[in-house]
Amino acid sequence: MAPHADIEAASSAKADVRSPERYQVIIIGAGLSGMYQLYRLRELGCSVRVFEAGDGVGGTWYWNRYPGARFDSESWTYGLSFSHDLLQEWSWKEHFAAQPETLRYCNYLADKFDLRRDITFNARVVAAAYDENANDWEVGFEDGRRARARFLITAIGPLSAPTMPAIPGVGDFRGEAYHTAKWPHAPVSFKGKRVAVIGTGATGVQTITEVAKTALHLSVFQRTPNWCAPLHNAAIDAETQVHIKASYPEIFARCRESYGCFIHDADPRNALEVPAEEREAFYERRYAEPGFGIWMGNFRDILIDKAANDTVTDFMRRKIRARVHNPELAERLIPTNHGFGTRRVPLESGYYEVYNQPNVRLVDLRETPIERITPNGIRTSDAEHPFDMIIYATGFDAITGAFDRIHIRGRGGLRLKAKWADGPRTYLGLQVAGFPNMLTLVGPHNAATFCNIPRCIEQNVEWVTELLRYMDHKGYTRIEPSPDAEHAWTQHVHESAARLLLLEVDSWMTGVNRNVPGRQQRTFMAYAGGAPKYREKCDAVAAGGYEGFVLA
Repeated sequence: MAPHADIEAASSAKADVRSPERYQVIIIGAGLSGMYQLYRLRELGCSVRVFEAGDGVGGTWYWNRYPGARFDSESWTYGLSFSHDLLQEWSWKEHFAAQPETLRYCNYLADKFDLRRDITFNARVVAAAYDENANDWEVGFEDGRRARARFLITAIGPLSAPTMPAIPGVGDFRGEAYHTAKWPHAPVSFKGKRVAVIGTGATGVQTITEVAKTALHLSVFQRTPNWCAPLHNAAIDAETQVHIKASYPEIFARCRESYGCFIHDADPRNALEVPAEEREAFYERRYAEPGFGIWMGNFRDILIDKAANDTVTDFMRRKIRARVHNPELAERLIPTNHGFGTRRVPLESGYYEVYNQPNVRLVDLRETPIERITPNGIRTSDAEHPFDMIIYATGFDAITGAFDRIHIRGRGGLRLKAKWADGPRTYLGLQVAGFPNMLTLVGPHNAATFCNIPRCIEQNVEWVTELLRYMDHKGYTRIEPSPDAEHAWTQHVHESAARLLLLEVDSWMTGVNRNVPGRQQRTFMAYAGGAPKYREKCDAVAAGGYEGFVLA
């Protein structure tokens, strides 16, 4: 297929086919990464345009409006740190902000820096092709428009391609049906309704807790239970607000040096070196603290040593049994196929107590799997369950899924999806050999996929900005990694994850998704060396004249 065949096919199906708009840089996505990249490229004097599929800014926080959606990192560590004025003007209301507040923050950011004038909304990118003769990228949109630029920057996010479950009859249901990542902008009421939620990942946990408050009856369809830990959220009082705003330099410095850019960093001790009574007390303290301390601030070896992990897994198992009154039900909520922390840990606010309510029922799909969705509800192997509403909390085709949904072609018409068929191959998680001048913010093999994401977004954006500044100064117009550099980085990514227990577990970080054809083979999608080591490597590459890249 010719390099532009996908774009031409999309355009020919539309009545309005215009000449391509031209820019120096095109950015796909107007979430935090896209907006911050736009801000930095304006400083360089670039002609830049952001194209966004939605009708507003915010990315993740624009699309995910489901009930209960909120941060799992402390809100005061989450906002962008580049502007002192922004930090002092904006006041987070809660330690872990809910989606509406976070979306307000994104809009405030866009308004303060007048970003919307360089953003085109309702512009879903369906294809992007590299033109070798012109050394340009041509981007095609769902409505037939096209645009061209020397550089293409993807800011599409690691969790932005929602997946529906591979269950027959999904389109047959006659009641209300929603995917959590495509939630209506108008309010949805659960009062007096029989509601089903399919999925018990992080999104499902948040949704279930909220729906259970008002639904007439809630049925939770669980395929694989997860280890959940308490969020311990609270409002931020006036005194704390003053302290936070005075402490931002220290807060961001602490985040900068921690493994995942959270304020939590691992305890330097090994779990089995600590006496059992002291270890139990340590787990109790972490369990009682807000946020990810129980996961990211635990003993240094719980994610690499099975015996160490068994101690915290046993602790969490006992916590579930203590919080769920029915012993048989508690056992169904306890994971048996992975240890605590070997998947990203959902943080909850009363999730386990939901199952003590008389209006909530757990349907264990390991015992009675779903056979199909029917016009009236859900049929499992033992019964048909009637519902007024079905909520699909079935997650995302993570990290590479959003790339796969765009027909991206590089040199010689090489399809990115084909190149990544056996798992992504990148250099620094920021570029791909064969795809010149395409830069991937928060892409696969990037520290930002295993991170308090805005902290790593800033590192990505600032590095890319300095790269483009360097290229302009030196007169370079094309950059791509050498195959050797790409191979070495990809090998390093896999080696950095080799010791981790999470590599043995099916999850979005290991690329397994039973709802996506061809996503049953494990391959590590993130970077497990930690944000400080990743930043150090990126800085060394830049200091060496962008070693590993071919500049022309």
